[in-house]
Amino acid sequence: MKSMTIEAFTLRTSSNEPVPGGGSISALAGALAAALSEMVAGLTIGKKKYAEVEEEMKAQIPVLCAAKEKLLEDIRRDSESFDLFMQALTLPKDTEEEKAVRKAAMQEGLKAAVMVPLSVAEASVDILPSARLMVEKGNQTAVTDALVSAMMARTAVLGACFNVRINLASIEDEAFTAEIGAKTDALEAKAVALEKEILGLSAIGKGALGGIGL
Repeated sequence: MKSMTIEAFTLRTSSNEPVPGGGSISALAGALAAALSEMVAGLTIGKKKYAEVEEEMKAQIPVLCAAKEKLLEDIRRDSESFDLFMQALTLPKDTEEEKAVRKAAMQEGLKAAVMVPLSVAEASVDILPSARLMVEKGNQTAVTDALVSAMMARTAVLGACFNVRINLASIEDEAFTAEIGAKTDALEAKAVALEKEILGLSAIGKGALGGIGL
Protein backbone atom coordinates (compact mmCIF):
# COMPACT_ATOMS: atom_id res chain seq x y z
CA MET A 1 0.00 0.00 0.00
CA LYS A 2 2.89 2.37 0.72
CA SER A 3 3.93 2.18 -2.95
CA MET A 4 0.58 3.61 -4.12
CA THR A 5 0.43 7.16 -5.46
CA ILE A 6 -0.97 9.80 -3.13
CA GLU A 7 -4.01 10.11 -5.35
CA ALA A 8 -4.65 6.35 -5.47
CA PHE A 9 -4.24 6.00 -1.72
CA THR A 10 -6.61 8.90 -1.07
CA LEU A 11 -9.21 7.54 -3.46
CA ARG A 12 -9.01 4.10 -1.86
CA THR A 13 -9.41 5.67 1.56
CA SER A 14 -12.57 7.44 0.41
CA SER A 15 -14.07 4.22 -0.96
CA ASN A 16 -16.38 1.89 0.97
CA GLU A 17 -13.51 -0.54 1.56
CA PRO A 18 -12.72 -0.96 5.30
CA VAL A 19 -8.99 -0.40 4.74
CA PRO A 20 -7.10 1.84 4.76
CA GLY A 21 -8.90 3.41 7.69
CA GLY A 22 -8.07 5.68 10.59
CA GLY A 23 -5.25 3.46 11.83
CA SER A 24 -3.41 3.49 8.52
CA ILE A 25 -3.96 7.22 8.14
CA SER A 26 -2.52 7.76 11.62
CA ALA A 27 0.59 5.81 10.60
CA LEU A 28 0.85 7.96 7.48
CA ALA A 29 0.59 11.11 9.57
CA GLY A 30 3.45 9.85 11.73
CA ALA A 31 5.58 9.06 8.69
CA LEU A 32 4.99 12.55 7.31
CA ALA A 33 5.89 14.05 10.70
CA ALA A 34 9.21 12.23 10.64
CA ALA A 35 9.81 13.23 7.02
CA LEU A 36 9.23 16.92 7.76
CA SER A 37 11.64 16.97 10.70
CA GLU A 38 14.17 15.07 8.59
CA MET A 39 13.79 17.71 5.89
CA VAL A 40 14.43 20.54 8.35
CA ALA A 41 17.55 18.77 9.61
CA GLY A 42 18.77 18.44 6.04
CA LEU A 43 18.12 22.11 5.36
CA THR A 44 20.15 23.02 8.46
CA ILE A 45 23.20 20.87 7.70
CA GLY A 46 25.88 22.68 5.72
CA LYS A 47 24.71 26.18 6.63
CA LYS A 48 27.41 28.36 8.23
CA LYS A 49 24.82 30.04 10.42
CA TYR A 50 23.99 26.67 11.99
CA ALA A 51 27.48 25.18 12.18
CA GLU A 52 27.26 24.77 15.96
CA VAL A 53 24.27 22.43 15.69
CA GLU A 54 25.35 20.54 12.58
CA GLU A 55 26.33 17.37 14.44
CA GLU A 56 23.02 17.35 16.32
CA MET A 57 21.21 17.63 13.02
CA LYS A 58 23.25 14.88 11.41
CA ALA A 59 22.48 12.59 14.34
CA GLN A 60 18.76 13.11 13.78
CA ILE A 61 18.74 12.00 10.14
CA PRO A 62 19.07 8.21 10.69
CA VAL A 63 16.68 8.30 13.66
CA LEU A 64 13.98 10.10 11.70
CA CYS A 65 14.57 8.02 8.58
CA ALA A 66 14.09 4.82 10.59
CA ALA A 67 10.90 6.18 12.18
CA LYS A 68 9.59 7.18 8.76
CA GLU A 69 10.23 3.74 7.26
CA LYS A 70 8.69 1.97 10.25
CA LEU A 71 5.54 4.06 10.11
CA LEU A 72 5.19 3.59 6.36
CA GLU A 73 5.32 -0.15 6.98
CA ASP A 74 2.71 0.26 9.72
CA ILE A 75 0.24 1.48 7.10
CA ARG A 76 0.26 -2.05 5.69
CA ARG A 77 0.47 -3.73 9.08
CA ASP A 78 -2.59 -1.88 10.34
CA SER A 79 -4.65 -3.08 7.40
CA GLU A 80 -3.40 -6.65 7.81
CA SER A 81 -4.18 -6.71 11.53
CA PHE A 82 -7.77 -5.77 10.74
CA ASP A 83 -7.90 -8.60 8.22
CA LEU A 84 -7.00 -11.11 10.96
CA PHE A 85 -10.11 -10.17 12.88
CA MET A 86 -12.25 -10.28 9.75
CA GLN A 87 -10.95 -13.76 8.95
CA ALA A 88 -11.88 -14.92 12.44
CA LEU A 89 -15.45 -13.80 11.80
CA THR A 90 -15.69 -16.24 8.88
CA LEU A 91 -14.86 -19.29 11.02
CA PRO A 92 -17.68 -21.81 11.50
CA LYS A 93 -19.87 -21.55 14.61
CA ASP A 94 -22.19 -24.53 14.35
CA THR A 95 -20.93 -26.41 17.40
CA GLU A 96 -19.87 -25.26 20.85
CA GLU A 97 -16.29 -26.22 20.05
CA GLU A 98 -16.34 -24.20 16.84
CA LYS A 99 -17.82 -21.25 18.67
CA ALA A 100 -15.02 -21.39 21.24
CA VAL A 101 -12.34 -21.57 18.53
CA ARG A 102 -13.96 -18.67 16.66
CA LYS A 103 -14.21 -16.55 19.79
CA ALA A 104 -10.56 -17.18 20.68
CA ALA A 105 -9.50 -16.26 17.14
CA MET A 106 -11.56 -13.08 17.30
CA GLN A 107 -9.93 -12.11 20.59
CA GLU A 108 -6.46 -12.72 19.15
CA GLY A 109 -7.39 -10.69 16.11
CA LEU A 110 -8.52 -7.82 18.30
CA LYS A 111 -5.27 -7.94 20.26
CA ALA A 112 -3.30 -7.77 17.01
CA ALA A 113 -5.47 -4.84 15.95
CA VAL A 114 -4.52 -3.11 19.21
CA MET A 115 -0.78 -3.68 19.08
CA VAL A 116 -0.22 -2.09 15.68
CA PRO A 117 -1.75 1.31 16.51
CA LEU A 118 -0.07 1.19 19.92
CA SER A 119 3.23 0.79 18.08
CA VAL A 120 2.27 3.70 15.81
CA ALA A 121 1.54 5.89 18.83
CA GLU A 122 4.87 4.97 20.46
CA ALA A 123 6.87 5.69 17.30
CA SER A 124 5.02 8.94 16.64
CA VAL A 125 5.42 10.35 20.14
CA ASP A 126 9.17 9.77 19.80
CA ILE A 127 9.22 12.13 16.80
CA LEU A 128 8.09 15.08 18.92
CA PRO A 129 11.47 15.69 20.64
CA SER A 130 13.07 15.80 17.19
CA ALA A 131 10.46 18.30 16.03
CA ARG A 132 11.21 20.40 19.10
CA LEU A 133 14.91 20.36 18.25
CA MET A 134 14.12 21.52 14.73
CA VAL A 135 11.96 24.38 16.01
CA GLU A 136 14.58 25.45 18.55
CA LYS A 137 17.81 24.96 16.61
CA GLY A 138 16.95 24.13 13.02
CA ASN A 139 16.97 26.38 9.98
CA GLN A 140 14.45 29.06 10.87
CA THR A 141 13.36 29.52 7.28
CA ALA A 142 11.79 26.07 7.69
CA VAL A 143 10.41 26.52 11.20
CA THR A 144 6.83 26.16 9.97
CA ASP A 145 7.74 22.73 8.58
CA ALA A 146 9.01 21.73 12.01
CA LEU A 147 5.80 23.02 13.60
CA VAL A 148 3.70 21.02 11.15
CA SER A 149 5.87 18.01 11.98
CA ALA A 150 4.93 18.39 15.64
CA MET A 151 1.25 18.77 14.85
CA MET A 152 1.26 15.74 12.54
CA ALA A 153 3.05 13.65 15.15
CA ARG A 154 0.48 14.59 17.77
CA THR A 155 -2.34 13.76 15.34
CA ALA A 156 -0.73 10.40 14.63
CA VAL A 157 -0.54 9.60 18.34
CA LEU A 158 -4.12 10.60 19.07
CA GLY A 159 -5.49 8.82 16.01
CA ALA A 160 -3.61 5.65 16.88
CA CYS A 161 -4.82 5.85 20.49
CA PHE A 162 -8.42 6.10 19.29
CA ASN A 163 -7.93 2.88 17.36
CA VAL A 164 -6.39 1.16 20.37
CA ARG A 165 -9.33 2.10 22.56
CA ILE A 166 -12.08 1.04 20.19
CA ASN A 167 -10.57 -2.44 19.98
CA LEU A 168 -9.82 -2.66 23.70
CA ALA A 169 -13.53 -2.26 24.36
CA SER A 170 -14.18 -5.70 22.84
CA ILE A 171 -11.27 -7.55 24.47
CA GLU A 172 -12.16 -9.69 27.47
CA ASP A 173 -8.65 -10.07 28.90
CA GLU A 174 -8.88 -7.56 31.75
CA ALA A 175 -5.16 -7.57 32.57
CA PHE A 176 -4.33 -6.90 28.94
CA THR A 177 -6.86 -4.08 28.60
CA ALA A 178 -5.70 -2.45 31.84
CA GLU A 179 -2.04 -2.51 30.82
CA ILE A 180 -2.61 -1.28 27.27
CA GLY A 181 -5.18 1.28 28.40
CA ALA A 182 -2.69 2.82 30.82
CA LYS A 183 0.00 2.97 28.14
CA THR A 184 -2.44 4.57 25.72
CA ASP A 185 -3.49 7.24 28.21
CA ALA A 186 0.15 8.07 28.95
CA LEU A 187 1.08 8.33 25.26
CA GLU A 188 -1.85 10.60 24.52
CA ALA A 189 -1.10 12.91 27.46
CA LYS A 190 2.58 13.08 26.51
CA ALA A 191 1.81 13.91 22.88
CA VAL A 192 -0.62 16.70 23.78
CA ALA A 193 1.79 18.23 26.30
CA LEU A 194 4.78 18.06 23.96
CA GLU A 195 2.89 19.58 21.04
CA LYS A 196 1.73 22.46 23.21
CA GLU A 197 5.28 22.99 24.44
CA ILE A 198 6.71 22.92 20.90
CA LEU A 199 4.16 25.31 19.45
CA GLY A 200 4.89 27.68 22.31
CA LEU A 201 8.54 27.93 21.24
CA SER A 202 7.71 29.93 18.11
CA ALA A 203 5.72 33.12 17.62
CA ILE A 204 3.95 31.42 14.71
CA GLY A 205 3.20 28.39 16.86
CA LYS A 206 1.91 30.52 19.72
CA GLY A 207 -0.65 31.95 17.34
CA ALA A 208 -1.81 28.43 16.53
CA LEU A 209 -2.19 27.63 20.21
CA GLY A 210 -4.91 30.19 20.55
CA GLY A 211 -6.56 29.19 17.31
CA ILE A 212 -6.90 25.51 18.24
CA GLY A 213 -7.81 26.14 21.84
CA LEU A 214 -4.78 24.53 23.50
